[in-house]
Amino acid sequence: MNTVIKINTADLNQQVIHDLKEKYGSAELEIRVRSEHEKEVLSESEFWKIIALLDWEKTGDDEAVIAPVVDYLSKLPVAFIYQFQDKLAEKLYRLDTQIHAENCGVNRWQPNKYFSSDVFLYERCCVVANGKNFYEKVLSDATQMPKDIDFESLLYIASNAYEKQTNTSMQYAPVISYETFSNKSGWNIE
Repeated sequence: MNTVIKINTADLNQQVIHDLKEKYGSAELEIRVRSEHEKEVLSESEFWKIIALLDWEKTGDDEAVIAPVVDYLSKLPVAFIYQFQDKLAEKLYRLDTQIHAENCGVNRWQPNKYFSSDVFLYERCCVVANGKNFYEKVLSDATQMPKDIDFESLLYIASNAYEKQTNTSMQYAPVISYETFSNKSGWNIE
């Protein structure tokens, strides 16, 4: 049985949680949040415009490379920071495939050989960091995957922007996991 319950966050309290536990026992809950800024959505084109702010003239200092993106994102509504993180996760997830892993260079996927799932994640970050055109090219042709180049710092943009804006740590897990092997169909995992 699926049930939809709508409640304003202002009305959410211990009693409501207690009542849900009493009524539904150990059922799984899915929480979807709709803010009053529902019309404010970070578009696909805006996401790529933000990525284009990476300052590659500062190559070698990843914090400096991501600084313009962090600054820009930190001035947007907090909802956009979450949406940026969700869009980034979705793009990394789409690249999380065995065929992309087989085309990475030294860390490439090979049966019965060492493979770093973290390095593969950071290599996928490099693809996204190089912009929409490159991302789409690599997504459609895994042989274009960069060889032995990564950009882990891309993962920290949203949390850095959130912290800069709110002075608190971001506690958020994207809707889609970007961790290696999360895209089960991309790895033929059941």
